[in-house]
Amino acid sequence: MSPRDPHSTYTAFWENTGDRFPSLKGAPSTEYYFECERTLFQDYVPALRDLLLLKTDLWDEAKNTEILRWAAEQGAKPVGIDIAVSIVQQAREILRHHDPECIVADVRALPFRSGAFDLVYSMGTIEHFPEYRTAIGEIYRVLRPGGLAIIGVPNKLDPFLRPLLVSLLQVFGRYPYGMEKAFTPAALRRLLTHAGFRVTALSGILFMPGWLRILDLWCHMRVPRLIGITGWLVRPFAWAYRRFPSVRRHGYLLACVVVKPDGAAQSLPPQKVP
Repeated sequence: MSPRDPHSTYTAFWENTGDRFPSLKGAPSTEYYFECERTLFQDYVPALRDLLLLKTDLWDEAKNTEILRWAAEQGAKPVGIDIAVSIVQQAREILRHHDPECIVADVRALPFRSGAFDLVYSMGTIEHFPEYRTAIGEIYRVLRPGGLAIIGVPNKLDPFLRPLLVSLLQVFGRYPYGMEKAFTPAALRRLLTHAGFRVTALSGILFMPGWLRILDLWCHMRVPRLIGITGWLVRPFAWAYRRFPSVRRHGYLLACVVVKPDGAAQSLPPQKVP
């Protein structure tokens, strides 16, 4: 590939990020993140045993919540991909006791047969490149008819204005995750419906201010003695998430639960998404 090829540039960016980025494990907001992800599975896929589960990136396993490891402990058969070799290697080590299949691959061109998976989990993946429709089409293709997917993206209507914060950080070159597109709930539903999915639920994770997540992670990495303070600040949002399910869809990541209809064709239907 030419060095100017956008896919090559994207791969190089995440390879470099995977090599240099510190672990976020153990931060109070990461524990809250994990609780939110676990709640999603418990609410919408309570029986994970023997399900072939594809996760569309392995960042969480290498750096964050280890949610795929938790799903494997519930009996799921874990499969994960990531575009960065270093992230895949770190994830394999985390999942080594669960017979994982972790491979280097791109969600825009999944190296699996059509209808291969019972469940696909894609949280915070497709917003990082312009070809998110292609990625959704690939998720649709590899999910079996009747299978379920949970697809999460940044919430454009986050009440704490996280998309604005991200835009400001990007202007000053201080946002470490590259390109990031936010979606309204209506836009996400429209995207998934046009791909052929049937939307069954809308939820979300991380109902909290984006600045608090950033502050908590900064303290975790730079001044660990202060995470008692940030943990205290995170606690009310975690309590509200547990106590009031209606706030979940106002998290800074939306989570749409979708089903591929029984008898659905394996090829992606024509899309006319604005």
